[in-house]
Parts: sequence; structure tokens; C-alpha cells
Amino acid sequence: MKRSLIWWVICGAVLASLPIFTSTGTLRIFIFANFLAIFAMSWDILSGYTGYISFGHPFLIGIAGYTTAILTRHLGTPLYISMPFAILLTMVAGTLFFFPALRIRGTYFALVTLAFMEVTYHLLKIVKPAVTGGTRGLTGLPFVVTGAVPNYYLSLFVMLTVGIGLWVLAKSSIGTVLSAIRMDEGAVKSAGLNPTKFKLFAFTVSAMVAGIGGSFYTHYLGSISPRAMFDITFLFTILVAALVGGEHTIVGPILGAYFLTFLLEYLRPYIPGAWRFLLYSVIALVVYNFAPKGIYSIFQGLFDWVGRRMRRGEQYG
Repeated sequence: MKRSLIWWVICGAVLASLPIFTSTGTLRIFIFANFLAIFAMSWDILSGYTGYISFGHPFLIGIAGYTTAILTRHLGTPLYISMPFAILLTMVAGTLFFFPALRIRGTYFALVTLAFMEVTYHLLKIVKPAVTGGTRGLTGLPFVVTGAVPNYYLSLFVMLTVGIGLWVLAKSSIGTVLSAIRMDEGAVKSAGLNPTKFKLFAFTVSAMVAGIGGSFYTHYLGSISPRAMFDITFLFTILVAALVGGEHTIVGPILGAYFLTFLLEYLRPYIPGAWRFLLYSVIALVVYNFAPKGIYSIFQGLFDWVGRRMRRGEQYG
């Protein structure tokens, strides 16, 4: 635990030093990678740990984004009020909508969460367009901070805070129970525990993280629209980042988010939007072929090898 925390500090220090060496354009790519990492970790703490595959995370992110956007755009609410309220509403509304679905699992749970996302997408376009902005969404939203460097440090701080918090939670006894639900929910019941309570807790934490990411992301962009938040490409990007990085690890989704963001950014001039689905599939197949447990397993194997070499050097002088 202590050694892992040291690695968190080292990685944080390295990332914090990037503005000294990188351009503004590269920093903006890192900002998007940080937000994608938050979304992917939010998905991982629920789906990666409990095995309940959610296709509705853009629904949670969109609730937070639209809530703070409407409050600031139409009511002039300060960000220090609108953003915490948006996060709280995401936790409450998401739990109320998805709680019945927690009693089912597998394909049915995935389809229910996907249905919520699709229904919300179409409702935002036709219900109260004067409030939601309809298909065009809302623009001219206030920023938390301005400039590439301040936004980079803000997104990095939020990402690392969320990452360390979820990682500590995953290493706790609660994380152990969530992993047990993934492997055998019946065994958890037999042990005298209530799986529904732990699943609800995981979903609430997941919704909170999605709300944090959604509210900060909306005010980083300064705008929000149904197509940007609820597009199927956005959902696939979150899923692929978590799976390619290594689900059930918390750290893996961060690695996957950075890898996927930079890969797609550098391939953007050569691959139009519609072909990204094919790219996602190819990336997933290649990674799963060489590293079934994701990029995280590659790094973990490398660190283990270095550790063995260092111990062997100390043993033989």
C-alpha cells in the first residue's frame, strides 16, 4: 500500500511538471485525457468491480452537465453552488432511475442503462428547448478557470484526487466485497452480506464521480449539447478506455484514457468520425490478444520484473 502510494506521488509529480516541457496544444490533449480518465474510473468502480456492465454512464455525466449549465445559464447561479448541486442531483436522480435495474444483471442490466441514455438524449431535444437549448444545446457557459495551464492543473488535480480515492476504496474491505459480487453474488449472500446494499453503494460512488467529471467537463468546454454528451461514440470511448487500460484496477482506466486520447488525436487527420468504431474494435482486439488484462498488466509485469532484478542484485551484491 505504501509503495503504491509512492508511485501515485511520483506519477503526479511527473504529470505536474509537463507544462514546463510541452506546448499548449499538447496540454489540451492531456486535459481531455484527464476527463476521460475520470469517466472511465467512474465506470470501472461499478462495472469493473461488480460485473454489472453499464451502458448508461453518459446519462449520469449528462445529468450533471445539464444541471449546472441550466443553473448558470438561465438563473445566474454561481459555479460554487451549481456544480455541487449538479453532483448531488446526479447521485440522487441516477440512483432513483437505476436502482430497480440493480436487481437484474447481465444483458438486461446493460440494456436498461442504455435505454435510459437514449431516452434522455431524445427528451433533451424536444422537451423545453428554450431551457435545454434543444438540439443545439447551451453555449456561453462560465469557465472555472481560463487558459491551458490552469485548466490542465485543475483537471489533473481532480483526476488524481478521484483516482487515489477510488483506489483506496478498491483496496478496502468494501472493494473486496464488490469483487466478490463480480465473482459469485450467491456466495456473498451466503456469507450474510446484502449484495444489493453494496451494489447501491458502488453505483452511488460511480454516479458521484461521473457527476464531478461531467460538471467540470461542461465548464471546461463552456458549452453542452445532447449530441456531445449522449453520442454513442462517447459511450464507446469510455468503455474502450476502461477495458483497454485494464478493468477492475482503477489505475488501468487512467492508462487506457491517456493511450486512447493521444492515439485518436494523432490519427484524427487520417480517420473520419464514422471509422472510429472500427478503430476501437481493432485496438480492443490487439490489446486483448497481447494483454488480456489490459495495459495495466503490461506495466505491472514490467514493475515486477524490475523489482525482481533489484532484489536479485541486492542478494548477490
